[in-house]
Amino acid sequence: MIGSEIPALIPITYILFAILIPVIGLWKRDITWHLALLGSGIATFFSTYGLWYLLQTGETVRYFFGGWPPPIGIEFVYDGLAAFIVLVINAISFLVLIHSREISQNEFPGKLMGYYSVAMLMMLGFNGMVLTGDLFNLYVFLEISSLSSYALIAIGEKRAPYAAFRYLIIGTVGGSLYLLGVGFLYTVTGTLNIIDMHDMLPQVIGHSSVIVAIILMVVGIGVKAALFPLHGWLPDSYTYASSTSSAIIAPIGTKVAAYILFRVVLFLFGVELIDAALPVTTIIGIFAGIGILYGSIMAIAQSELKKMLAYSSVSQIGYIIMGLSLANPFGFIGAILHVLNHAIMKALLFLVSGSMRLKEGHSLITKFDDSYRKKYPWTMAAFTTAAISMVGLPPLAGFFSKWYLALGTIENSSWILLAVILISSLLNAVYFFRILEKVYLRNPESEETAVTETTRTNEVGFSMMMPMGIMAIGLLIAGIFNAYIVDIIVTMFPAGF
Repeated sequence: MIGSEIPALIPITYILFAILIPVIGLWKRDITWHLALLGSGIATFFSTYGLWYLLQTGETVRYFFGGWPPPIGIEFVYDGLAAFIVLVINAISFLVLIHSREISQNEFPGKLMGYYSVAMLMMLGFNGMVLTGDLFNLYVFLEISSLSSYALIAIGEKRAPYAAFRYLIIGTVGGSLYLLGVGFLYTVTGTLNIIDMHDMLPQVIGHSSVIVAIILMVVGIGVKAALFPLHGWLPDSYTYASSTSSAIIAPIGTKVAAYILFRVVLFLFGVELIDAALPVTTIIGIFAGIGILYGSIMAIAQSELKKMLAYSSVSQIGYIIMGLSLANPFGFIGAILHVLNHAIMKALLFLVSGSMRLKEGHSLITKFDDSYRKKYPWTMAAFTTAAISMVGLPPLAGFFSKWYLALGTIENSSWILLAVILISSLLNAVYFFRILEKVYLRNPESEETAVTETTRTNEVGFSMMMPMGIMAIGLLIAGIFNAYIVDIIVTMFPAGF
């Protein structure tokens, strides 16, 4: 039955197309985009079917490669949380790739074959990280995704290779710390399988090697997730990468890393066990709160849209980590819901940025004016939808993830974190509404002629507008039907919640 094979079919799809793209591309280069889109579409179909299958059966799918059960063999675990995250990242990548055709031909012509092949490898790494049930295998996929990300970021503006190199250095340190932590755990437990190790950890939790492992793994994953103050690689990477690279990495990369942190804290150790060794949830909650405010303040200071969105990502990842730190059902629901909401919102905002760069040659906020509402009415409408959702106004999706996070802080009596959520929402309004003001309200002091009868629509083509429209409508649908999504998330609760 195909449902039981889903954990293997998704990564195999990306491996297959990562190979097919350069092989067929040598014969016909014009077909590389179509192949990448086909590969991502097939993976999205498998992800959709897999989540439906899981909801119907209610059974976690455990796939043993080569028929060897753990701890000897490598296992992929397809439970509710993995199925949800896999669907989110694959659907977002599919929509971004639809949008990418014209932009890629404009920003990096002659490099399409290598670009899309590497993009398939990156998605292989992301999916493998989510699906694997083996801590060392997770590191392997982490490196696959990281190396691919470095290459995709390097294809961009003149400063992109420097940003990619900086990310490489910092990312390598993060990956190494995680691997060292895994090594310490292996010396104590003798296994790398997450389920087996979970059963053994209560007997060895006080061991010094386990405490060191917790520190190393949390810090290493924190680097990959861009948790403040380990976010230094992110702003330049997202800003100077090509528009397509920013739109596919920003909504997905840090979310997968946050997912790994959820797996380690909630599913490998468990909140009570890990906090008995170290106050991990308290520490990451403090840094998440600081990161939310820091990212929001830095976003206000930016005059370039992509850099503003990059610092906004530092803030938004803080919401997800905050949900983890609350360690209660409301916090978990808010965090997972924000993974979905922010992936859609941030992908849409970066697609708008890419569209502006294609049409205007820049994405400088200082050059936005009220002529844009005439020239790009649908693009600006999509941007407005995402911006309002980011601020957290109902009925759009962004409101509900913040609502559940706020309920989580109230349940824990974490009034400082509640204040952080409220203040950051106001700061979000500041840096998004200043753009909306420029687009929809004419400055009476400006001597320049903005919207006139001769101003013509200059919208992007259908292939670029369609994914933006789907995401904008998706934010409204996810908001209206958030109760159904929450019902699905409730089934993902780790043991003990």
